[in-house]
Amino acid sequence: MIDKIERIQELIEKKLWLVLREELAVLEPFEVSGLIDELDDEEGVIVFRLLSREQAKETFQHLPIEWQEKAVEELAKNATRLSNLLNDLDPDDRTAFFEELPGQLSHKLIQLLRPEERSVAKQLLGYPEDSIGRLMTPEFIAVRPEFTITRTLEHIRKFGPGSETLSVIYVVDSNWKLLDDITIREILLADPNETISEIMDGKFISLSALDDQETAVSVFKDSDYSAVPVTDTEGTLLGIVTFDDVMDVEEEETTEDFHKFGAFQDAVVNPLKAGVTYMYSKRIMWLSILVFMNVFSGAAIAGFENVIHSMVSLMFFLPLLIGSGGNAGAQSATLMIRSLAVGDVETSDWMKLFGKEFLVSLMLGLTMAAAVSIIASFRAPDIILIVAASMVFTVIAGSLVGLMLPFIFTKLKIDPATASAPLVTSIADIVGVIIYFSIASWYLGIK
Repeated sequence: MIDKIERIQELIEKKLWLVLREELAVLEPFEVSGLIDELDDEEGVIVFRLLSREQAKETFQHLPIEWQEKAVEELAKNATRLSNLLNDLDPDDRTAFFEELPGQLSHKLIQLLRPEERSVAKQLLGYPEDSIGRLMTPEFIAVRPEFTITRTLEHIRKFGPGSETLSVIYVVDSNWKLLDDITIREILLADPNETISEIMDGKFISLSALDDQETAVSVFKDSDYSAVPVTDTEGTLLGIVTFDDVMDVEEEETTEDFHKFGAFQDAVVNPLKAGVTYMYSKRIMWLSILVFMNVFSGAAIAGFENVIHSMVSLMFFLPLLIGSGGNAGAQSATLMIRSLAVGDVETSDWMKLFGKEFLVSLMLGLTMAAAVSIIASFRAPDIILIVAASMVFTVIAGSLVGLMLPFIFTKLKIDPATASAPLVTSIADIVGVIIYFSIASWYLGIK
C-alpha cells in the first residue's frame, strides 16, 4: 500500500495523468478507495476524477462517507459527471449516502437523477430510518409460475445485467405477490420444458420493509442466503436485501456497541474531528462515578487493617486477585452484551446461563488458583491456601457480576452496552477485596 501511495504521489507531482489513469484502471475498486483514503484531500480528489465512469461508481460505494461528500463536492463543478455518478449508483448504496447528508443537500442531489431513479430514491428514503426499506434494492429478477425454464433463462439474460444478484430468482403472481424463491442452480439443472411452478416448493424466507435492519442481520446469520426478498404487509415483493449490505449494518452496530461498551453513550464520532470539550463531556461522567465507587474499595481495605498489619505479604497478591476478577467479569459482560445484541440469548435465559457461567468460572478459578499457588510457593508459602481460595471465589464472583449486569440493564430498559468494562471491573474490585481479606481473616483467626 505504501509503495502504491508513493507511486501515485510521484505521478501526480510529475503530472503524468495518462500513466496514472492507466495504473488506476487495473486496480480493484476497494483498492482504489483504500488509496484515496490514505492520500491527502487534493491528491484523493485528483485520483477520483481520473477514474472511468464504471470504476468511479464502484469505488464511490467503498469510500467512507467523508470522502463520498468530498467526491460529490468536486464533481458538482461538472453537473453531467455528478448526475452520471448518482444515477449509476446501486439504489441501496445511493440511499445510504443520501441519508447521511443534510436534508437540503439530499433534495438538491435527488433532482439530478433521471425520473425513474428519482422515483426509486424517494420511495426508499420514504421508509423509516434504520428500516429494511432503506436497505433494500429494487434491482432483482422476478418470473411468473407459468414461465418455462427456457423462457426463464431468456428473461434472465434480458434483465440480468441490471440485477443486484443472479443467485436467486423470485416467483411472483400477476399482482407481484411473492410466491417462492428459486436458486439459479435449480433453474439451470431443470428440464428446459418444465415450468417454474413444477420446481417450486413454496418455502421461502422474507422480510418486511418496515422491520428494523437488525432483523435482517439475524435472518442472514440463521440462513445461508446471499439475498432475502422484502415485502409489504400484503406480501407484495418490493425489493431484496443482499448479504454485503446487511454485513455493513452489522459492522456499524458492532462499532456503536463497542464505543458504548467503553462508556461512550452518544453516537460514534471520529476522534480526529471531535472537539476536546465534546470528548471530555462524554467521558467525565463515567470516570467520576468510578472514582466514588473506588472509595468503597478503599473502605473495604481499611476495614481489614488488622489483618493487613498481621500479614503484610497479603498485599503482594491483592492487585493480582482483584485484577483477575475484573478481567473475568469484563470477559463475561462482553460475551453477554454481544449475545443479547444479536439475539442469540433472551433475558429469560439468564438462569440457564447463570448455572453454566458458574461452572465455567469455577474451572477458570481453579486453573488460575493453581497458577497463583506456584507464585505464592516462592513468595509467601504460608498464605498459599488463602490466595488460592480467594482466586477461585473472586473469579467466580467477577464472572457472575459480568454476566448479570447486562441482563439487569436490559430488564430495566437500559442499553446493556452501558454495563461497561470499567463498571464491571470496579464492582469486581470491591467484591474481590472483601472476599480476599475475609478468607484471610477467617484462616488466620484475626478479627
